[in-house]
Amino acid sequence: MNTRKPARATRWLLAAALTAWLTGCAITPQKVTVPVVPSLDLQRFMGAWYVIGVIPTFLERDIYNAVESYELAPDGTVKTTFTFNKGGFDGPAKRMQPRGFVVEGSNQAVWGMQFVWPIKAEFVVSHVDAQYTETIIARSARDYVWIMARTPTLPEARYQDLVAKVNAMGYDTRKLVKVPQQATTARGAATR
Repeated sequence: MNTRKPARATRWLLAAALTAWLTGCAITPQKVTVPVVPSLDLQRFMGAWYVIGVIPTFLERDIYNAVESYELAPDGTVKTTFTFNKGGFDGPAKRMQPRGFVVEGSNQAVWGMQFVWPIKAEFVVSHVDAQYTETIIARSARDYVWIMARTPTLPEARYQDLVAKVNAMGYDTRKLVKVPQQATTARGAATR
């Protein structure tokens, strides 16, 4: 009995189903249901952002000193480096390096963030101030959100204004937690 044909057919069906699922989950500006900044200057957006508040993914629970850095690659993707300490200021240093893919037709404000090939998670720049000193990254699923700034802290009144924006997007802001930050540079060296 030849078992190769059924195995090959099963693999083909699984590949077709995965392709159909991924295509159905494609990130497009039309599917985004959270606010999107009208236009994002990618060059200005690049650099280090301190994570000030977050509705965390499972990897981001109990994190300290979280910094997300972006660098525009020659191929138009966004090289991302996410660093943090797990469990405390002196906890183990962790580093993740997903890649952002700018979604065409989104004024550069909607990205597919890829941690594992071929899956890209929706990543929406929902707010950035005129000086590019603060931002909110949101998702249509309203499961995770990131409030970030170019400095390790924000004045409490300003932070609460950003929390109000997150609330207006339909998030449950009771899940929002502040990320403890030490006075450090974006490279992680303590300032003196």
